[in-house]
Amino acid sequence: MRISTLMMYQQTMGGITNSQSSWLKYGEQMSTGLRVNRPSDDPIAASQAVVLSQAQSQTSQFASARSFATQRISQEENTLSSVTSSIQAAQEKIVYAGNGTLSDDDRASLATDLQGIRDQLMNLANSQDGNGRYMFAGYKTDTAPFDATTGTYTGGTTNVEQQVDSSRTMVIGHTGDKIFDSVTSNAVKNPDGSTPSDLFKILDDAIAALKTPVADDDAAQATAQATIDVANRGLRNSLNNVLSVRAEVGTQLNELDKLDALGDDRTLSQTQQMSDLVNVDWNSTISNYTMQQAALTASYKAFTDMQGMSLFQLNK
Repeated sequence: MRISTLMMYQQTMGGITNSQSSWLKYGEQMSTGLRVNRPSDDPIAASQAVVLSQAQSQTSQFASARSFATQRISQEENTLSSVTSSIQAAQEKIVYAGNGTLSDDDRASLATDLQGIRDQLMNLANSQDGNGRYMFAGYKTDTAPFDATTGTYTGGTTNVEQQVDSSRTMVIGHTGDKIFDSVTSNAVKNPDGSTPSDLFKILDDAIAALKTPVADDDAAQATAQATIDVANRGLRNSLNNVLSVRAEVGTQLNELDKLDALGDDRTLSQTQQMSDLVNVDWNSTISNYTMQQAALTASYKAFTDMQGMSLFQLNK
């Protein structure tokens, strides 16, 4: 095999080019902090990183969904807390209204008090969130779910749900009819077997009965007392129903806290996996960079020394 000066130059230049390429590669890794800057650096790690990146994105999306769900459910809980207090206040008025010795003026005063409580409850039933959406309207969030005059529910019939994890979807907004016109399984029934459940109708009937004069009229007194008794049972049913919804809401908030903790652990694990796949091993990279730099310097010197030489000189 013939060895020419051109061949020696070509081989030396090839070695220098390869060394320079490796040196620049380690420099790039140190600059970016990444071992894999392009798929060709490590095809297997790069493909795994793409899959892991998608998983990280999904984890982040669920974290955002849980944040929204927590905010939405907390608003509902705060509102239901006020509803509970208002119903309890109404119960006190109704119990007092059952006193048969009250005058018509006393009854009218109680009616006024109950009307104020009823207005408070209507305002709560038509509550809006920070974005102006009606909280208890289901998916019909653009219009008030309750008619302020009649108390009729015109909102949606499906609870608002949110997916908060890969295999968990929960209710983040109950419809108004499930809160203000519903009862639990142990609801108290009227003597005729009916079950009073419509909170606003219960209050409206009681207010109308208290506004009606009954002095010296035994029949009117009996009718009014029967209405007050129905209101007493109805308010008890409404309170139990609201408390059952609040219990569900509290359970959901507790579950969201646990899902957040699991999500944080998942995020930490995925971050570590991504680091193991694509991040630089600084000790190894700095060592390789330094050694490659030394080798490249030696190659430059050897090539410089060769420039003044030829095979004719070697044969002397």
